[in-house]
Amino acid sequence: MSPRRTSRSWLPEAVTDHLDGPIDLAPISKAQVRSARRLLARKGREAAGEFLVEGTQAVGEALAEPGLVRLLIVDEPSRHTQLLGLATGLPVVRASAPEIAQLADTVTTQGIFAIVRDSPVGLADLPARPQLVVICAQVRDPGNAGTVIRCADAFGADAVVLTHGSVERTNPKTVRASVGSIFHLPVVQGVEFDDAIAWARAAGLQVLAADAGGDDLDELAAAGGLTRPTAWVLGNEAWGLPAELLAQVDRVVSIPMWGRAESLNLSTAAAVCLYATASAQRRGQHPAPLGAENEQDRP
Repeated sequence: MSPRRTSRSWLPEAVTDHLDGPIDLAPISKAQVRSARRLLARKGREAAGEFLVEGTQAVGEALAEPGLVRLLIVDEPSRHTQLLGLATGLPVVRASAPEIAQLADTVTTQGIFAIVRDSPVGLADLPARPQLVVICAQVRDPGNAGTVIRCADAFGADAVVLTHGSVERTNPKTVRASVGSIFHLPVVQGVEFDDAIAWARAAGLQVLAADAGGDDLDELAAAGGLTRPTAWVLGNEAWGLPAELLAQVDRVVSIPMWGRAESLNLSTAAAVCLYATASAQRRGQHPAPLGAENEQDRP
């Protein structure tokens, strides 16, 4: 996986100068449309060992990873000159508006798609000594799963694990919600929850569950409890984490809320927990125990 970029511009202007003027691309064939449409279904993705990526940002991230993209599909080439500059040596075809509509997962599409080779990873492929990992237990909403992957990427996590019963990482909505982050860190899918927890413990991670009724996240952070290598467990959007899963974690942690909202959605809770943990780990702070007074505050 490539290092993170700080710029959203894929290529300097000079690199795309040769693309000025009309760009003549072959039209997409009916067979290529059928192949791309099959990737909208899980069975088709598994049979082909490929998945479909939609949108400028996500396609750009895929193109930045050597050897991943098999075919690029665009509506109007002049709209995508920078990404076409990255596609040197790759087959690129042009699709009509009706053909684009058959592939789009959104009402207002950006008109660019990539067919990408799948490269699944397992727990054995993850870093031996990770610092921050997310374990999603039966997270079935693809938008939430993709946003969690994006949050994990943003806060420097080493991996995301989608346990058995969760949506798969190559679901088009998951890929789109990750906005390209799926190409930045390993995402394991389909493992049993027990195996994910066993792997986390063997890797030296404390296992924290984000759920209601647990220890206060702020208090845990103030006590230095987030500086350790950590795996955050996130539960299903509708019913959270059942008791039998909570029994396997080291600590249940709750996010304090001071307003009137009943709860946070899954991806927002993930962002808060990951930010707090990544910040604590980067600072490497080990504050005094809770209740200890600062010398300068004493009368």
